[in-house]
Amino acid sequence: QVQLVESGGGLVQAGGSLRLSCAASGRGFSINAMAWYRQAPGKQREFVALITSGGNTNYTDSVKGRFTISRDSAKNTVYLQMNSLKPEDTAVYYCRVTTSIRYWGQGTQVTVSS
Repeated sequence: QVQLVESGGGLVQAGGSLRLSCAASGRGFSINAMAWYRQAPGKQREFVALITSGGNTNYTDSVKGRFTISRDSAKNTVYLQMNSLKPEDTAVYYCRVTTSIRYWGQGTQVTVSS
């Protein structure tokens, strides 16, 4: 079983920055990919960014050029650096880690004010 601990969410003004982190722990697992999703009130959960164990990345169009996903494989930790934040980025952000199955973090609230 894999446990995920997310941190880094909070309140920020438009144009500001936040860095989210998600640390995975457990026994006998190998991570294939780590990703971030988000869900705004009343909306479906949407994909934000992904990084594979080989370092390949992918982003949803709305965050390209503003967000950067990275990972520290030795620490089993994935990060999401969020710059130039906009009010429409407000959501609960969820970490997803894929081994042989998918695990989800508890979510961390990001609120961007005007």
